[in-house]
Amino acid sequence: MCGIVGFTGQRAASGILLAGLRKLEYRGYDSAGIALDAGNGGSLSVLRRPGQIAFLEDAMDLPDSNMPQSATCGIGHTRWATHGPPTEQNAHPHTSQNGLFAIVHNGIIENYAQIRSILSAKGYVFRSDTDSEVIAHLIEDAYKGDFEEAVSMMLEQVQGTYGILALSSLHPGTLIAVRKGSPITVGICRNETLIASDVSAIIGHTDQVIFLDDDDILVATPEDFHITAWKTGPVSRPTTTVDWEPGAIEKGGHPHFMLKEIYEQPEAIENTLRGRLIEADGTSKLAGMQMDARELANIDRFCIAACGTSYYAGLVGKLYLEAFADLPVDVQQAAEFRDRNPIIQRNTCMLAISQSGETADTLAALREAARKGATTLGICNVVGSTIAREAGRGVYLHAGPEIGVASTKAFSCQVTVLAMLAILLGRGRRLGREAGQTMVKQLADLPDICRRVIDASDTIRRVAARYTEMHSCFYLGRGYMFPVALEGALKLKEISYIHAEGYHAAELKHGPIALLDKSVPVVALAPDTPGVEKTLANMQECRARSAPVLAVVTAGRRHGADCADDWIEIPPCPAFLTPIPATIAMQLLAYHIADLRGCPIDKPRNLAKSVTVE
Repeated sequence: MCGIVGFTGQRAASGILLAGLRKLEYRGYDSAGIALDAGNGGSLSVLRRPGQIAFLEDAMDLPDSNMPQSATCGIGHTRWATHGPPTEQNAHPHTSQNGLFAIVHNGIIENYAQIRSILSAKGYVFRSDTDSEVIAHLIEDAYKGDFEEAVSMMLEQVQGTYGILALSSLHPGTLIAVRKGSPITVGICRNETLIASDVSAIIGHTDQVIFLDDDDILVATPEDFHITAWKTGPVSRPTTTVDWEPGAIEKGGHPHFMLKEIYEQPEAIENTLRGRLIEADGTSKLAGMQMDARELANIDRFCIAACGTSYYAGLVGKLYLEAFADLPVDVQQAAEFRDRNPIIQRNTCMLAISQSGETADTLAALREAARKGATTLGICNVVGSTIAREAGRGVYLHAGPEIGVASTKAFSCQVTVLAMLAILLGRGRRLGREAGQTMVKQLADLPDICRRVIDASDTIRRVAARYTEMHSCFYLGRGYMFPVALEGALKLKEISYIHAEGYHAAELKHGPIALLDKSVPVVALAPDTPGVEKTLANMQECRARSAPVLAVVTAGRRHGADCADDWIEIPPCPAFLTPIPATIAMQLLAYHIADLRGCPIDKPRNLAKSVTVE
């Protein structure tokens, strides 16, 4: 969740570090700081501020900041508070007691209380409430002249998850990074090295990156670096070319990243589909799965593990795989999968879905399934991510970078991939060629359908203006629309801070109806999909309790609008694809409500883009 960036080279480090931290703002944070090495062997210079990176930048410009502007080596961090509130003393970097070592850390040190007690008994004084500070003191305590050895000895004592970047004035120009469960990426440049927790902080300097594996120790200087697998020895990790353009992580004239990414969905879906549809055979080609027809036919059951928006995409995927491939599917919240000792039957395929490919709970579920003998597949957006590498096979979304904390285009592309997967598996079972051809053609038309929804953004904004003062609302749907109800409610509460709950429409009379009155609107997902007649009846029940009803309906179909106080139209499309345009409409509704309320849409409070701790 937090952001790490480090630089060593011949250029001034401070500007590069601050720019890198800016690129990592989308991950979510509540304080920021940098440490610089002046190269004189004395104490490191550290500056930290709670709040926005702008506050840190302003402090850097003050005459009394005492930050060496010419320093060519340093580390930076954006913190999302876990242990201790977001204060200056709890912000990273943390320094050792002698001031000669500094660290930044993403993750959780689970045994920090015990370590803190041991170090306190040795005379170390702690200046923060964090778990991370023990790392700096452990390195100082272990140091006997070899920086890398001191870091390795620190690792012997800590338990938990971490991405750590360390700096020492005793070793000018050297950065050491270690990783276990929290991503670290190395940018390969000429006469300088960049290190970050996210490739977005590196793009613009180089497109050549290396992703560290768990237990890797990286030692970097401007001229070179080497990687050692902890307790094993030197290793070589593959170099990956990142095909994101630097401009892809800019707003491109839009007021928010979220709106930009909503508008990018037609193109993102086209990229997801490109080269993967085989119309003549009525099937799809997902080369990353690396499975032939026999291996696909041997899959008897799917287990989908995911969190948040990806979990809701998985619920749509369950409907696809069961309807088109005749396969039973169990969708589980990833955090529950490992903890409840799941049953993995023979020929089970575990499908891990994660936009970032770094979601800690989803990664843990993937590993547990692999231990139990399941075939593992990943669906993620970030090339070289941990889930992509550990699953070994799967499907990349090719949606391009998603910067907004509230996921939008990743959801659409995940559902698109799941539809292609269901068609592929179905064609090896009972899905006929003609039916497959029809579905492939319909998928190819999906981007244009999505463009028509986006073209209605101004209309949706006018509807949104009537709901900006609400304090609570319900989203209702059934069948394909139930996951959309869950996702729509999630988007609204994420960015507008309005309490919203998604319910299966059949659950309305089993409790939620007791809360309905004129102050509690209901968003009803009622396009032309199976079961819509029952949803229309539910809408009438809501109106009978004076609850305002906002319906999502198929254009040209008055029956849904006649049961509602307001409505949003989406284009006619096949029932199985309706979740995507309906969700885009819900994204726009949430966006416009939040924008009209003046909410910080790209940086919602307490949230982070990539949840890398369990």
